[in-house]
Amino acid sequence: MLHRLALEKTLRCFNSLVRCPRCLRNEAETWCRWKLQWKRNYSFLPDDVKSVRSVVNPDISRIRNIGIMAHIDAGKTTTTERMLYYSGYTRALGDVDDGDTVTDFMVQERERGITIQSAAVTFDWNEHRINLIDTPGHVDFTLEVERALRVLDGAVAVFDASAGVEAQTLTVWRQADKHCVPRVCFLNKMDKPGACLLYSIESIKKKLKANPVLLQIPIGSGKGFMGLVDLITKEQVIWNVKSSSEDGRVFQKIPLSSCENAQLLSQAKEARGSLIEQVADLDDEFAELLLGEFGEDFDAVPSEKLQAAVRRVTLARKGVPVLCGSALKNKGVQPLLDAITAYLPAPNERHLHLARWYKDDLCALAFKVLHDKQRGPLVFVRIYSGTMKTQSSVHNINRNATERMSRLMMPFADQHVEIPSLTAGNIALTVGLKQTVTGDTIVSSKASAVAAERRALKDGAVERGSEQRPSSLALAGVEVPEPVFFCTIEPPTMAKQADLEHALKCLQRQDPSLKVRTDTDSGQTILCGMGELHIEIIHDRIRREYGIETDLGPLQVAYRETVLHTASTTDTLDRTLGDKRHVVTVGLSVSPWEDTTSSTSCDIIYKEEVELHPDVRMAVENGIQSSYLHGPLLGYPVLGVSTSVESVCVQPGTSMAMVSACVSRCMLKVLRQAGGQLLEPLMSLEITLEEGHLSSVLGDLAQRRGAIHDIQSRHDNKVVLASVPLAEMMGYSTVLRTLTSGNATFSLQLSSYEAMSPQEQSVLLHKMAGLS
Repeated sequence: MLHRLALEKTLRCFNSLVRCPRCLRNEAETWCRWKLQWKRNYSFLPDDVKSVRSVVNPDISRIRNIGIMAHIDAGKTTTTERMLYYSGYTRALGDVDDGDTVTDFMVQERERGITIQSAAVTFDWNEHRINLIDTPGHVDFTLEVERALRVLDGAVAVFDASAGVEAQTLTVWRQADKHCVPRVCFLNKMDKPGACLLYSIESIKKKLKANPVLLQIPIGSGKGFMGLVDLITKEQVIWNVKSSSEDGRVFQKIPLSSCENAQLLSQAKEARGSLIEQVADLDDEFAELLLGEFGEDFDAVPSEKLQAAVRRVTLARKGVPVLCGSALKNKGVQPLLDAITAYLPAPNERHLHLARWYKDDLCALAFKVLHDKQRGPLVFVRIYSGTMKTQSSVHNINRNATERMSRLMMPFADQHVEIPSLTAGNIALTVGLKQTVTGDTIVSSKASAVAAERRALKDGAVERGSEQRPSSLALAGVEVPEPVFFCTIEPPTMAKQADLEHALKCLQRQDPSLKVRTDTDSGQTILCGMGELHIEIIHDRIRREYGIETDLGPLQVAYRETVLHTASTTDTLDRTLGDKRHVVTVGLSVSPWEDTTSSTSCDIIYKEEVELHPDVRMAVENGIQSSYLHGPLLGYPVLGVSTSVESVCVQPGTSMAMVSACVSRCMLKVLRQAGGQLLEPLMSLEITLEEGHLSSVLGDLAQRRGAIHDIQSRHDNKVVLASVPLAEMMGYSTVLRTLTSGNATFSLQLSSYEAMSPQEQSVLLHKMAGLS
């Protein structure tokens, strides 16, 4: 212990050299590099990766870009840590509770034991290159999952085998569906007493509407879980359970034919027969093979043919392979890695249109931005075609700007390896792209974009005369959800205001779900986020990373406003500026719109007789859209309103700014006439708790205006599904811990916006006016 403390003291002397770009030229090189290895338990030094891996740009068919997604505490990071260990990337197993995992490297992540931001890491397995992204499970950071899935070719959905499909599992599954990502399911925590294979399979069928293809069955249950039966190869895979220190690296593969357990043998035979029948129903090629060569002799079906059929089913998204194991107990991870390489697609099996359009020219999507104090913005990009090279110029189509990329690196969590070039199918980290933000498309030059557009037009992907570029058509950006919480943030002194603005600008670029605005009346800076935890993390990062002790105001709910009735009005603006007279007359009507499920559901329609010049039309729409941002009651954004433009009369010489101003004034007038209604965010709540605490929790939800939808049984626990107004959920985690003695968990996600009752609206209006 004394030796280690002395070593730590010595290494602190060289701490500044670790971040110094010239440290490789001085005498402290060895110390600096060894410090990194000792701190992170690397089995090799990150800078030596190029010598350890002989191929920097492997064959594209041997690349797998995958993400790990799941509900909170399902075991995503633990599973990732085991993958890195068994692949030889790390020399010791990291643990979330110990705070020494590779992908959870932020201070906040290690303190809280949760994943906050997605982390990318690259490793090899069985001659395949795996680019893996570990994503968060908390709903506050759902954007991290969204932008990761946008660029991935496949995903591993991790489930708690004792809980099955949970609330956030459903959310990330829908996100994967939106991006058409093939998946593999991993039933984790099979060693838990309540783990149940059949329950998990049924929940996948019922809740996810998916078609699970079971490839493994467990051997043993609970603490007796010792291995699994591979139904493809007809083998038992057994790990050593005698030694508690066993790291899971060594395991036995025993042919099922030599199994002495008659019950297990019968169960495996039945499960394999069901697997073959299910795959035959989903894949016509395998069905023809089965009928033509094997008939009902399922035992004679070769594992290679069955595996190929399962791969086709997975890539077509007709079914999802299901595997089982226990990442914490080091069981089942190696077969999961085999399944990733066997069933999930290579980059050249997806996005084939980009290969046709761009050919050998560079096309990449920026999907994440990090800020480094020394190197500036670090931009993560997924390369879809061509080759990205260091010290080269690239063109950003979205910003219409050309930038010079100074360095190119391969991501290894918070440590990166500089490389000269990287080919299509890979994920890279770039330095020098100062204007690029999340969702931007990077190409080699303007000329290559024009050439790609010609090919897209020829393919019929874009209509002639369309304003859409092929890149925006193919590489759509990331959809950023609207924030539901906001609060004021103030620096300790006015001298720190500029530093705070810089910090918020950097954090916004990293996290597009963070919104910052300035209150027009008070001049205060408003911080808008996805939840209590999200804003708390941002506040902590400003303090730790930027050294600013900011003060947060009380957390407030982001309400919305709508109208109750149909109303119409006209307004005229007659203003003389200098020697120029501006005259505009506008007639507008508004009416309620039924769709309030989206945060942007407002509509603009024009009467048939209204014919406008494109510039005037744009000015009118700008005026209407600006009015939607501030409702007449409390200034919250307007939702669920349809606006009809009935007449627009513009005198020659009138500026477009005056047209927009007149429309905005007319909109404010008509919205007030239509009668205002406040909408509050309604949250879907899922609580897992012991039955003994059920009555007290239900009583508390009743006081919070909660509506109970269902109470389900999950082994020895109860699962409460409810809808609760977000305003009533402030500090709920503390209350729930008190009610249940810390034996309950819950998850929240935005469901919809619902109209407040007249009594609740009146109370809120009085409160906001300072009358109560």
